[in-house]
Amino acid sequence: MVSNNSAAPPPIQDFDAWLSGFQQTTVWIELGVLALCVGMAWGLGTLLRRALNMQQEGSSILFGRQVVDGVLFPVLLLTLAYVARSALAQQVPLAVFKVAIPVLVSLVVIRFGVKVLQAAFSSAPWVRVMERTISWLAWGFMVLWVSGLLPIVLEEMEQITWKMGSSTVSLRTLIEGALTAGAMLIVTLWISAALEARLLKSAIGGDLSLRKALSNATRAILMFLGLIVALSAVGIDLTALSVLGGAVGVGIGFGLQKLAANYVSGFVILAERSMRIGDNVRIDNFEGRITDITTRYTLIRSAAGRESIVPNEMLITNRVENLSLADPKVWQSTVVSVGYDSDVDAVRRLLVEAALAQPRVLREPAPSAALSAFGADGLEFTLGYWIADPENGQLNLRSDINLAVLAALRMHGIEIPYPQRVVHMRPTS
Repeated sequence: MVSNNSAAPPPIQDFDAWLSGFQQTTVWIELGVLALCVGMAWGLGTLLRRALNMQQEGSSILFGRQVVDGVLFPVLLLTLAYVARSALAQQVPLAVFKVAIPVLVSLVVIRFGVKVLQAAFSSAPWVRVMERTISWLAWGFMVLWVSGLLPIVLEEMEQITWKMGSSTVSLRTLIEGALTAGAMLIVTLWISAALEARLLKSAIGGDLSLRKALSNATRAILMFLGLIVALSAVGIDLTALSVLGGAVGVGIGFGLQKLAANYVSGFVILAERSMRIGDNVRIDNFEGRITDITTRYTLIRSAAGRESIVPNEMLITNRVENLSLADPKVWQSTVVSVGYDSDVDAVRRLLVEAALAQPRVLREPAPSAALSAFGADGLEFTLGYWIADPENGQLNLRSDINLAVLAALRMHGIEIPYPQRVVHMRPTS
């Protein structure tokens, strides 16, 4: 059997020829052209960052913070290096560019993969592991490429085969399919993360919950399409997924019923908008403001700073009090007791003035003070007022109003009575 690569030089001879190329004087020409490419890439990157308004405080052109900003410089440098290599290949023997091109390709792959993972899963703990994995794979591929061992490694992988059903699969095909699938998933994550950021920042629609629902649905659809393309790239027959789909359906019907119910409930909540991000709700004796609605749970933050993670199914099946569904205003009250000989009209006026002195209290509807009860120790007045920002705290405002009421009553000589009790003494016989 004759090998197809018999005409190719052995990797050791090829590596020796590449190494001897660094001993020629033309290496300085290549280094100068490469330095010129770096300067041009730096200048073009700076101009594009200004034109696209991607300059951010604390970010540099070498690394950036976003996906496009992060890969802009290495992509420009790789493009210019390819052009320079094509121009120099007809003039001088190449040595430096044989190393620079693989290094720049690996750098673009690493930078793109890392930036996409950071944008799509910013708080996931496994992102760092995936970043290191992408880096090791890219640099390993670069070493095999530069050393000339890549064709031999691929040929050896082609010889390792096994049967999967009626088809024969080689290790090379499996690895290439897995890399293609990973690339497709990374591109899908990039597109979905960009669309999600654009939807959440957009003012179209005005409702944050609706835009959150659209971003979740868009990410789910793109991830599904990316998974289908990735499975096709690996070589898996998609018709076999019908059997797998039936098994998954049975699993959801039994073991994953709660999880599926939470996901479906999340889309129902976001679609119906019965609860929106920013609403003040009370569920299971916990009251707070909705800060986020995901596909599985809803995050509620109380005024005291505590956060409750509520499964979406509970918000659908249980009774939930939405304090700001139809009207974001919240009513508060405080009770004051004064002596029976006090001027009722003066007390009511002072209570209203104390409430109006606070800028957070709404003028429309206006606060009101009413004689609510004849207490055992004095007249009880209830001061009621409305606020529109309960997320800024309710106890602090009630305290400020109570302090203002106390100061006003003392200034006008209105008595706040102490509890009074009558003690009957039985005569001793």
